[in-house]
Amino acid sequence: MTVTQRYRYIYKPVIFVLSLMPLLWLACGLFGWLGASLGADPVKKLEHELGKTALNLLLLTLAVTPLRLLLGNPHLLRVRRMLGLFAFSYVLLHFTVYVVLDLELNWRAVGSEIVKRPYITLGLLALLLLVPLAVTSTQRMMRRLGRRWHSLHRLIYPIAILGVWHFYWQVKRDVREPLLYAAILAALLLFRVLRRYGRPALTSKSGSATAPGRT
Repeated sequence: MTVTQRYRYIYKPVIFVLSLMPLLWLACGLFGWLGASLGADPVKKLEHELGKTALNLLLLTLAVTPLRLLLGNPHLLRVRRMLGLFAFSYVLLHFTVYVVLDLELNWRAVGSEIVKRPYITLGLLALLLLVPLAVTSTQRMMRRLGRRWHSLHRLIYPIAILGVWHFYWQVKRDVREPLLYAAILAALLLFRVLRRYGRPALTSKSGSATAPGRT
């Protein structure tokens, strides 16, 4: 079996199923299946877990390039688009649950919350910035946009910062978890700074820094 076949028929399906597992678990908790429960406030739990899963997938998407370079495995890029699309899907579900189940489609309340609560403003901005990345994630759009595709998809960096910032501001007391996410994101971004301006060894294992998919 070739590398392409392994990624197509083994690795990608496994990652697809693993990425769906948090959503399936939340569905079980929401409907009381398999003895699962979302606790006393299921809507808030659903919002929180969807948002955190989106952030996890966003950081995993950013981790693909460092892992590709450190392991010398350029084929890891084959899974990055799937992780990014799942991250977008969970962000969209996170916002949908907030608007539909929490605020019950009260658009005046939605507008008021966006204005009054800065962390919601940050989250909405991150979602809006993710939309063009999801729309242009196909091979056809990559070919059509050319070099502009790479420039556009560098929005993933401010999106990740907004996501962690949104999480930090949302937490009212114990900020240890969002600070851990901030540290992981800082390490991923530092790796890219060193790759671009510092140690050449960071690009030596799997090709040059100008190879396709350098985000």
